[in-house]
Parts: sequence; C-alpha cells; structure tokens
Amino acid sequence: MRNSRGNGMSILLIGVGILVLLGVFGPLLGWLFSLLIPVLMIALGYYGVRRGNTLIGWVILGIGVIWLMGKLSWVIGPILGIILIIYGVSRLKKGRPRY
Repeated sequence: MRNSRGNGMSILLIGVGILVLLGVFGPLLGWLFSLLIPVLMIALGYYGVRRGNTLIGWVILGIGVIWLMGKLSWVIGPILGIILIIYGVSRLKKGRPRY
C-alpha cells in the first residue's frame, strides 16, 4: 500500500500551476481566474476567523476584500450610480404631497 500523506501539497501545487498557466495563456479566461485568488483569500480569512485565528483571519479577509473591490471596480461604480438614482427618485416620490 502506498503512503499518500504528502499528496495534498502536490495537488495544491499542481492546481496553482494550472491557474497560473490559464491566467497567462488564456486571455479569455484570465479575468475569471484573476478573481479566484481574492475570493480564495476572503474564504481563507473567514475560515481563519471562525477557527479562532482572528488577527490573521481579519487581515487576510481585509486584503482579499480590497483586492476584489479593485478587480471589480468597473462594475461597482455603475451599480453604485444606479442605486443612487433609484434612491433619489424614491425620495422625490415620498416627499410629494397626495391630493
């Protein structure tokens, strides 16, 4: 019977290598895989906070959130603008007297 104790790190290294290759050589999939690292950092930070490593967990989670917001800023700006317009219109309708 084979000893499979060290296979986890090998599989992790192979997976990271595949992600790097797809990020560099796959321009169509590169943007999708570039979002994977910040999402994994958020998940890892959340896991760290839940397990009791609060300082490291919050630091990793914060870096992941900031990184993800930077990557998604092209979509966050227009969504924020639409939300502000909808909120402004709803406030105008609330202030109008009813006859």
